[in-house]
Amino acid sequence: MPQTFPYWHVDAFAARPFGGNQAAVMVLESWLPDAELIAIAAENLFAETAFVVRDCSGAADWELRWCTPACEVALCGHATLAAGHVLLTQGGGARVTFRTRQAGLLEVVRAGAGYELALPAIPTARGEYPEAVRLLGAAPLEVWRNDDRYNIFLFDSEAAVRALTPDLRALGALGPDQFICTAPGENSDIVSRVFVPGAGVDEDSVTGSAHAVLAPFWAQRLGRAVMTAHQASARGGDLALRLDGAKVWLGGPCITVVEGRFFL
Repeated sequence: MPQTFPYWHVDAFAARPFGGNQAAVMVLESWLPDAELIAIAAENLFAETAFVVRDCSGAADWELRWCTPACEVALCGHATLAAGHVLLTQGGGARVTFRTRQAGLLEVVRAGAGYELALPAIPTARGEYPEAVRLLGAAPLEVWRNDDRYNIFLFDSEAAVRALTPDLRALGALGPDQFICTAPGENSDIVSRVFVPGAGVDEDSVTGSAHAVLAPFWAQRLGRAVMTAHQASARGGDLALRLDGAKVWLGGPCITVVEGRFFL
């Protein structure tokens, strides 16, 4: 007999279907082998699938892991928001906590008609990345990086970010980096596009982890801790950002578009 698991398809950072970023959420009784988790994520074919297992350690409500169609990742914001949406919708309550393997303890709380997700603020420092810059299709004003493979490329306008046509195959050959292209927004404080081809995601729709990088970067430039953000992907998505010490709170709605069971 096949194993079956509860399955939800959620559009995160979206108030209606077909917007924001798609994530699958699957509730497991115990962890499957790593190769099976990645195979399931490849079958789902979303940027990320969130897998949750009840946390028996007492440190959090659930353990949480994320997989792209190609690999497991250290942090994913939109799939965490999606998992929080599913678990709070199914179980009630105002808050759910997650223990992760590399990103520490995360939490999702209800906030108005949507949710807020707390992620660790991720710092960057001024640097250079000529191998990537020549592949973006336009030269940025500045490059900021860190050792966790998050890379910010600052442009002067939203139009410049929207016009980028990067060489995705060549960018992917540089490894599983996030290439975060950003500028001041026209109808929001900041705008971005995010490319992660080395992890199997050519252009992400709405990237929570990238905004954990962008929030401290832009807070210093804007001189304030609260800001609005728009990710200018084909689906598009809007986020409310709030820098709170070592945390970044990302706010937005979620909507479930499919609920069923996954047969393995």
